[in-house]
Amino acid sequence: MKLLSIGGVAGGATAAARARRLNEHAEIVIFERGEYISFANCGLPYYIGGVIKERDSLLVTTVKDFMQRYDIDIRVFTEVTAIDRANKKVEVKNLQTGELYYEPYDKIILSPGAEPFKPPIEGIDLDNIFNLRNIPDSDKIKQCVDEKKSESAVVVGGGFIGLEMAENLAMRGIKTTIVEKLDQVMPSLDFEMASFMSAHLKEKGVTCILGDGISSFSESNGHLAVHTENGKHIECDMVILSIGVKPENRLAIDAGLEIGNRGGIKVSATMQTSDADIYAVGDAVEVMDYVSGNITMTPLAGPANKQGRIAAENVMGRRTIFRGTLGTSVVKLFDLTVASTGSNERSLIANKISFLSSYTHSGSHASYYPGAEMMAIKLLFSPGSGKILGAQIIGQQGVDKRIDVIATAIYGSMTVYNLEELELAYAPPYSSAKDPVNIAGFVAANILKGDVKNINWNEMIDIDLETNILIDLRNPDELKEAGKINGALHIPLPQLRKRLGELDPGKNYILFCAIGLRGYVGYRIMSQRGLKAKNLNGGYKTFLGAKEKIMAESSNTPLWRAE
Repeated sequence: MKLLSIGGVAGGATAAARARRLNEHAEIVIFERGEYISFANCGLPYYIGGVIKERDSLLVTTVKDFMQRYDIDIRVFTEVTAIDRANKKVEVKNLQTGELYYEPYDKIILSPGAEPFKPPIEGIDLDNIFNLRNIPDSDKIKQCVDEKKSESAVVVGGGFIGLEMAENLAMRGIKTTIVEKLDQVMPSLDFEMASFMSAHLKEKGVTCILGDGISSFSESNGHLAVHTENGKHIECDMVILSIGVKPENRLAIDAGLEIGNRGGIKVSATMQTSDADIYAVGDAVEVMDYVSGNITMTPLAGPANKQGRIAAENVMGRRTIFRGTLGTSVVKLFDLTVASTGSNERSLIANKISFLSSYTHSGSHASYYPGAEMMAIKLLFSPGSGKILGAQIIGQQGVDKRIDVIATAIYGSMTVYNLEELELAYAPPYSSAKDPVNIAGFVAANILKGDVKNINWNEMIDIDLETNILIDLRNPDELKEAGKINGALHIPLPQLRKRLGELDPGKNYILFCAIGLRGYVGYRIMSQRGLKAKNLNGGYKTFLGAKEKIMAESSNTPLWRAE
């Protein structure tokens, strides 16, 4: 058998290595347009920022080492320009000499990846406007920082690469501005969770311009000028474009392979294309969303590695399937760790999937052990079975551990009731006897059991204040420190039972505290005494995260202007 892997890195190199381990006798060739077949593209921002000191640290393996270990023919600076499916050969171009030749095949694994999206914006080809996709890109950006002594930068786009680049540029002392077309950074999160990131960026000196796109770029006084759709004019020394990526599918289209509605290569669960002898993996393919069952594209290294392994196994005669992607991700943002898995609210609404949500704020480990930090967890789950649909977590410590537990739970079709019962490792330096994942399960299960009736922040936007009264259950010192909501009745939780006689049974009461726990306790007290109450989901802390959107959309703006 002769197997051609078109493209290296996460998908192609993994596929070739797995194919060799399964078949010592196959002839395997990797074609790679660039110089490197396996490099840590997720580490590029940290190399630019100086966190990763040595450039060679980005190389997962060298061509020489890979060839020696796996006995694979690796051809770098070589591009496959066409696939002749009828005659089972590919046209190959040596990018250094210009030579064209043909290479026969029995099977192909396509791993062309994705390319940065480059919209037709005036001035986008000016000097010092960069994309970041590979090591040569990082070399150019690092040179602009190190040698040209750039003092200011604009990052266009607030996704993974944009946020990581903003952090690393700011850590280098460069005045950094993020311009994002959406009204939030990190589109995988819901608005109220992403707002914690925007606030943290501001604390670290990074300017966020949200809800505004780029209209053009120009040169001004020896600098770049960034012009936004809302009329802003930002001068800077360099621009990083992080607008998104699109699949590199030209080769597949020209070969007549079937392309999906999202522009990616259509593949089966075995990663097989519409041609039985051609498989495809990585950023260029369309796969199934594990939660919704719909088609999606996920440009992440983890799924690409798994798909490469699965494709190789099927090429070599085994039967292995890719069951879908959760899009599990994590990003470091200065002092914060931000992670998500499964679906967010927007995708659930778009896919017409019913859901409930819960918010919890728990310590990363036992509160009495020094150094505990709070983490916010948003859990999305089915209103019927309690099946977990998604989660978002923001904190400083232990976030990655908890998101991985919940991702595993989703993959195992577990429910919030299972989260209650999980037996997770506990010692004071690492967790609490009731882990934050357990707490998230308890709170979600309380909602399903009817032990609490919640009201979400978005339901507060235009609530009738004649029939609904807010009760702030926090202690007086908390109001001074964290602020308050105008018009809310202040009854600290320890006083609630004694003051129930002051309340009107004909009114609806919305209870809130800092994070929701005392609101839940207050609800249990009032509901069993015949009073109508609801608990503000996530408490005052979650309300603060959504405050800007509430104020923008509410006719009760004076009320929501927290003091």
